[in-house]
Amino acid sequence: MSGRGDSETGETEEAAADPAQEAQRARWIAVATGALLALAGLAASTLRVSGSAPALVPAAYAFGAVVCALASVLGSRGRTRRALWLLIAGVMVMALGDQFD
Repeated sequence: MSGRGDSETGETEEAAADPAQEAQRARWIAVATGALLALAGLAASTLRVSGSAPALVPAAYAFGAVVCALASVLGSRGRTRRALWLLIAGVMVMALGDQFD
């Protein structure tokens, strides 16, 4: 046989054998995603303040950015599920604020 099935099984067993590495990867992803979304929200808020948008629009972007920054902090502490839900909520707040424009 080609041996392909054996190498895939070995890689799968290695990944399943080290849950600490998977947890660390999830933390880094939560931190990076939260920071990126927070920066995007702050940039959008800054751009909307200078425009003719209602005051609710930049406030929604800023609040969503704060929620995403909080998610980044929670993700760094290992609370990746809560960080995921906060990221979703932060993006939803930003999208809702964009609807008022």
